[in-house]
Amino acid sequence: MNLPKSMQNVADAFSSLPGIGPKSANRLAFYLLRIPKDDVLRFSEALKDLKEKTQICQKCFNVGESEICNICESDSRDKSTICVVETPLDLIAVENSGFKGTYHVLHGVINPMAGIGPDEIFIAQLLRRVKNNFDGEEGLKEIILATSTSLEGESTAMYISKEVKNLFDDKVKITRIGKGLPIGADIEYTDERTLNDAMSGRVTYS
Repeated sequence: MNLPKSMQNVADAFSSLPGIGPKSANRLAFYLLRIPKDDVLRFSEALKDLKEKTQICQKCFNVGESEICNICESDSRDKSTICVVETPLDLIAVENSGFKGTYHVLHGVINPMAGIGPDEIFIAQLLRRVKNNFDGEEGLKEIILATSTSLEGESTAMYISKEVKNLFDDKVKITRIGKGLPIGADIEYTDERTLNDAMSGRVTYS
């Protein structure tokens, strides 16, 4: 039996999302069919707002609803420390661990096998930001490399460390989260206590 075209279109839309197979997509389509129309309309409006109202912060490249995100705008953050993460989800995980500095979101890692080089993620923007903060009033003192412990995450951390040292020698401290994170772990799925240990147990990156 084939689904009605309207339902098939919804199922196809769900199945295009990561981690959702055809059966799960069909179940979601049937679920939306059963719930009240107002709930479906609210869901549709939320998706519309996601695309129309969400912006990328022009300073740290986190997601938000304005050109500068709430974290970058906050006067209570420690502007002398920048924590470099791969994704906005990693930022949320580190934030929940109690970190009170600022962030820079790369939106990926260097992965030559997938055709992703330094120019495809926000590394150049990080280096410009480091230079501006170092020369300015914010007094940058430390960059925390909080990329994952995968091969690509480690390679990205090494690349950033090398580039920062080429520009600033040892004038900016570079640290790497370590304790508590197993090899190959994704920041996004790490619990808050483990991340807290990793942040407090970071070591100077060489």
